Amino acid sequence: MGRILEALEAWFTADEWKYDVMPERNTLRTGFSGDAGNWTCYAQAREPQEQFVFYSVAPTKVPEERRHQVAEAITRANYGMIIGNFELDFSDGEIRYKTSVDFENAEIDSAIIRHLVYANVLTMDKYLKAFLGISFGNLSPVDAIQQVESPIDEA
Repeated sequence: MGRILEALEAWFTADEWKYDVMPERNTLRTGFSGDAGNWTCYAQAREPQEQFVFYSVAPTKVPEERRHQVAEAITRANYGMIIGNFELDFSDGEIRYKTSVDFENAEIDSAIIRHLVYANVLTMDKYLKAFLGISFGNLSPVDAIQQVESPIDEA
């Protein structure tokens, strides 16, 4: 087991996440329940490259006829995003959010793992309803992203 996967297991255990080890992929599989739904997450240790990549995978796939609209929404969401990005697989409609860090010649800090994981799942939770509204409803990409990113009026 490499140093990154070992650090990931230690952090996920300490933070009380349930996970399965996928040793052939140097990956931990876990889940997250947010306001927008439940989805699967993958914590991948890329040991030779000394990188950690964390993915949240949306619980449903985008129907083929809506993929261009969701791709537009993802482009709008990604613009200006500092930590991570959304990805859409045009071949099967999978949406995922990716955050990553390079630990080359660096100490693996559990605070960095925590920030990277929580930034990921909270961002997926924030945008998931928009992507679902486009995929299975009648929201336009512009309206969906505006609803997510517009500040809520406080009365």
